[in-house]
Amino acid sequence: MHDIQLDAAGRLRHLITTEGLPAELITRILDTAESFVPEIGAPAKKVPLLRGRAVFNLFFENSTRTRTTFELAAKRLSADVINMDVATSSRTKGEDDLDTLFTLQAMGADVFVIRHPDNGAAARFAANAAPGVAIINAGDGSNAHPTQALLDVFTIRRHRPDFANLSVAIVGDIAHSRVAHSTIHALKTLGATDIRLVGPAAFLPADPSALGVTATTDIAAGLADCDIVMGLRIQRERIAGDVIGDIADYHRDFGLTEANLAHARPDALIMHPGPINRGVEITPEVAYSRQSLILEQVTNGIGIRMAVMAMIAGHRGAEPARPA
Repeated sequence: MHDIQLDAAGRLRHLITTEGLPAELITRILDTAESFVPEIGAPAKKVPLLRGRAVFNLFFENSTRTRTTFELAAKRLSADVINMDVATSSRTKGEDDLDTLFTLQAMGADVFVIRHPDNGAAARFAANAAPGVAIINAGDGSNAHPTQALLDVFTIRRHRPDFANLSVAIVGDIAHSRVAHSTIHALKTLGATDIRLVGPAAFLPADPSALGVTATTDIAAGLADCDIVMGLRIQRERIAGDVIGDIADYHRDFGLTEANLAHARPDALIMHPGPINRGVEITPEVAYSRQSLILEQVTNGIGIRMAVMAMIAGHRGAEPARPA
C-alpha cells in the first residue's frame, strides 16, 4: 500500500510528516516554493490556483506564526479561508474531533490545516478524511511539524545548498520538539550527514544513533566548526516538572549567545522556528544579528505553505500548474 501521504501516482495527497518523503518530492516542494517567495522589496504574488477551494484552519492548540502564514498562503492562492476557533466550537460540548472533521467536510471543505496536542492526530484525520479532502499537519504533539521543517531546509538551501557537506547543530529541547524531529528527517533525506544535537541530557533523545545523528551535552564540542546553528525553545507545555533548574545556568550553558557561538564557524547562520524566548535559548543580539535567518524563515514559511497547498490541490484532478 502506498504511503497515506501520496496518491497512487506518487503525488502529494496529504502532508503528515517529512519522514519517508522521497528526496525528489521534497526538492519539488522547495522548487515550487521558489516561485512563490517574492524578491526583497517586491509585492507578494496572488495566483488563482485555489480559487473556489475552501481551506479550514483547525487549530486545537494556540499558534501565531503557523496559523497566520497558512492563512496568508491560502489567501494568496485565492482560496476561501475559514479559521476555526476550536475553544468555542462544539468540541467544548463533547463533540469528538472526527465528528468535527465530518461536519466541516459536509460544508464543502477541501483542505484542513490541523494543529493538535496529540501525537498521531494528523494521521488519524487523514485516515478518516473523505477522498476529496486533504490534511496538512501544522504540528501534532511532539511528533511532527512538516511545513516548518520544509521551510527550514528551504531557507538553508538558499544560503548553503550543499547539504552533503553541511554541519548542522540543533540546540535546546530536542526530545520534546516536533520541529527537531521533522527537520532531522528532511535534512537527512536531502543528504546531510553531520547533524549534531546539543542540550542537557534530559532534552536529548535516548538513542541518537537510531536517528543517524550525534548528541552531546557540551556546547563547545557540539558547535565546533558548525555551518548552521538552530535554537529551540523549551517545550514547557510537554514537560512534567522542572527538568532544567536555573534558567541563568541553562542560558549560560546552552543559550545561543555570542560566547557560545564563538565555537561555530565565523560565518555560521542562526535559525530558530519561533517563538523565541529572550535570555533563555537565545539573546536578542544574536536573534537579530546579520547572520540570523530567523525573520527570513517566517517569510519563507508563506512560500512553502503555498507550495504544499498548490501541489496537494491536485488530488481532485489535474495538478495546478506552477505560475510562470
